Amino acid sequence: MAADKAYSNGPCRDYLRRRDIRHTIPEKTDSRNKLKHARAVATRYDKRGYVYLGTVTFVALAIWLRT
Repeated sequence: MAADKAYSNGPCRDYLRRRDIRHTIPEKTDSRNKLKHARAVATRYDKRGYVYLGTVTFVALAIWLRT
């Protein structure tokens, strides 16, 4: 299946993989950096560096556990 970037979301790709359908859907550039989807990381509300590092570590761990 060939499609444009509008169909590059996760559920669509998962559906195609479950049905063993090969796809050539390009990935959106904004969906590659998953850390920026976390609001606390994207806006950097934390003033101290070690607190921000802990937030980034926590979000990275949550992303890793989801995949």
